[in-house]
Amino acid sequence: MHHKAVFIDKDGTLIENVPYNVNPKLIQFTDGMKEGLKLLSQAGYKLIIISNQSGIARGKFKEEELLSLGDHLCKKLEKMGVPIAGFYYCPHHPGGKIEQYSINCFCRKPNPGMLFQASRDHSINLAESWMVGDILDDMEAGRRTECRTIMINNGNETEWRLTSNRRPHFVANNMLEVAELILAEQDRPRAQIVSHKLLKTSVQAAHTNARV
Repeated sequence: MHHKAVFIDKDGTLIENVPYNVNPKLIQFTDGMKEGLKLLSQAGYKLIIISNQSGIARGKFKEEELLSLGDHLCKKLEKMGVPIAGFYYCPHHPGGKIEQYSINCFCRKPNPGMLFQASRDHSINLAESWMVGDILDDMEAGRRTECRTIMINNGNETEWRLTSNRRPHFVANNMLEVAELILAEQDRPRAQIVSHKLLKTSVQAAHTNARV
């Protein structure tokens, strides 16, 4: 049996972006997250976190610290009625300081390696699944696996290097809007690309938040 999933970026999408944070006390969920993810879970979607964590390669924190944070995050979501099926992260960066992690890899977004791995682990039908994130690297990772993509319009994308692989199918303001959009689109034919007007609005809203 193949399942459908919503792949969710962590920093800036699921939780507010605090660069290189591994302190559970600093976790703050984004607007509409609880309500939106509950709707998706109740609709039968597996919820899977997909996150670049270059802080490991850069020597900002240890992999064990990230694993502890991930465990805390998933347990906290579970208590809120939001079960997380998987937590996938890429510890690599080609310009890192820690030799074992300083490589070019297939898992770091915009590469789709984490999504492919999750799809194998959880028997996911990628064509019926979605990738949700706040930057275009998330969109590219999703499109390269044939997922539909939704970009959270929170200003975290600053470069806007748009190509056919990086163009989001849809734009939303928060996770509740994401859920409502997915539920409205799930039984329709593959959605058309988001309109130029929406993308232009998103470009105008971009600002210079630091990202990992």
